[in-house]
Amino acid sequence: MNYKTLEFEVSDQIATITLSRPDAANSLNQQMGDELLMVANHCASNADIRAVILTAAGKMFCAGGDVAGFADSENPGELLRGITSGLHAAIQRFQRMDAPLVVAVNGIAAGAGMSIAISGDFVLAAESAQFTMAYTRIGLSPDGSSTFFLPRLVGALKAKELMIRNPLLSAAEALELGLVSQVVSDDELMGAARDLAGKLAAGPTRAYGEVKRLVADSFNSSLDAQLERETRAIADLANYSEDATNGIAAFMAKEKPDFKGR
Repeated sequence: MNYKTLEFEVSDQIATITLSRPDAANSLNQQMGDELLMVANHCASNADIRAVILTAAGKMFCAGGDVAGFADSENPGELLRGITSGLHAAIQRFQRMDAPLVVAVNGIAAGAGMSIAISGDFVLAAESAQFTMAYTRIGLSPDGSSTFFLPRLVGALKAKELMIRNPLLSAAEALELGLVSQVVSDDELMGAARDLAGKLAAGPTRAYGEVKRLVADSFNSSLDAQLERETRAIADLANYSEDATNGIAAFMAKEKPDFKGR
């Protein structure tokens, strides 16, 4: 399928999503939100996709929402409801699919761009990358899941500072705060992302999916409920996952397992 706001390709069981509105700083409009949901649904529904990379074309990762579109709209609230509907559903799919999501931040990630970036399972940042929440600069509040992830990554006090005062963080500062997994040189970013995605794609992706869902559910769960989820997940993998069967057999034979994502 042809997309107008992003590029999408699959190679060696790795899907690569590239935000592609470079002339508009890859800002998020209605169509990009809808297209992100389409590719997220595709990645979540196809077992042959075993890792996903999300990055951007041009010098910026994503400048946030398309503010020019807000200004031109007769009903910006309705427009924002439409944009966030697609974006938020896409983030939900990425969070709960088996395939790990590797975000490769290649420039400034502002507003929704920062929200998208920090929602990854792994976040790699180029040395020149920068991060800022930016929403309150134009009198808006955050979206794109940042009010969920940011307090959990840095604590409520620091999250409010980042959302209200909007400091511009360097990649090194983002790493120190725990917002990114790794900082690499600009010219090594995509190579590092592909190398990581390749290693993840060769792993037990059904187990990875259970890890992702268990962690996501733990934030809204009692201890008893979470322990029951853990029991169900590990028992189901042991009974129904070929990877678990092969992994256990390889361990007993002192061999390297060959995971297929099944």
